[in-house]
Amino acid sequence: MEHRIVGPGPYRATKLWNETVELFRAKMPLRKHRCRFKSYEHCFTAAEAVDWLHELLRRSQNFGPEVTRKQTVQLLKKFLKNHVIEDIKGKWGQEDFEDNGHLYRFPSSSPLKPYPKRPPYRKDVIKFPEWNDPPPGMSQENIPVRPVVMNSEMWFKRHSIAIGEVPACRLVCRRELTEANVEEIWKSMTLSYLQKILGLDSLEEVLDVKLVNSKFIIHNVYSVSKQGVVILDDKSKELPHWVLSAMKCLANWPNCSDLKQPMYSGFEKDVFKTIADYYGHLKEPLLTFHLFDAFVSVLDTLH
Repeated sequence: MEHRIVGPGPYRATKLWNETVELFRAKMPLRKHRCRFKSYEHCFTAAEAVDWLHELLRRSQNFGPEVTRKQTVQLLKKFLKNHVIEDIKGKWGQEDFEDNGHLYRFPSSSPLKPYPKRPPYRKDVIKFPEWNDPPPGMSQENIPVRPVVMNSEMWFKRHSIAIGEVPACRLVCRRELTEANVEEIWKSMTLSYLQKILGLDSLEEVLDVKLVNSKFIIHNVYSVSKQGVVILDDKSKELPHWVLSAMKCLANWPNCSDLKQPMYSGFEKDVFKTIADYYGHLKEPLLTFHLFDAFVSVLDTLH
């Protein structure tokens, strides 16, 4: 078993820890030792562990030839604290490991750290584009690693990451968002919000998401007048001024005294009839034919 190179990527700290522990448990020589007139099988002294592990780390490209014996003792203290090793009487958890003749052994249980599990993916849940998604064809696992000669400071930093005291950094590929990325984010967020409001596991029963045009969503958000009305690109399709005034009057009824409108009985019904007649005589419906079924389905769900 050789020391594999652990390159940048997810869970690198756990990989470094497990890689070193596996090699240490598989290759560390074990033999019989005597202590206070009693023999112990399959064990090793602290000094023997330091000798062997120090040489392993120096030959490893994950650590380098600059590793000192003192640094190796520090790592073995962490091994003892995390029950990678235990003393001959089964004690562990205290960082009292020293470079001497004290006897140690490997516990029967595995000391390897499990990798974090990702939550199961639900196909019905809308997935948002990630800001740090790498460009197609680029994988963090396949990034070439250039061997470096580390000094003591660099070794301590890498050692701290390996034993889990410092979280490992993840490589983030910086790239600018394209117009298509922005449109996809707007569409995903809008559909997700609609799905949440309706309390549905999927929008398939009420809407064909392929018919949703993200450009229209963006236009309706940004192209709005001071009165809160969407500004159309084609000015000829805008509502007449008198229709907008009637709708504004009806929306503020009966608190519309500042608009200087007549206050006779049944006035609001006349205004509503005027607006209804205008929309009733349009050549095309307010909703597109594609979204008519979706609108009816949403109303049925709300009822």
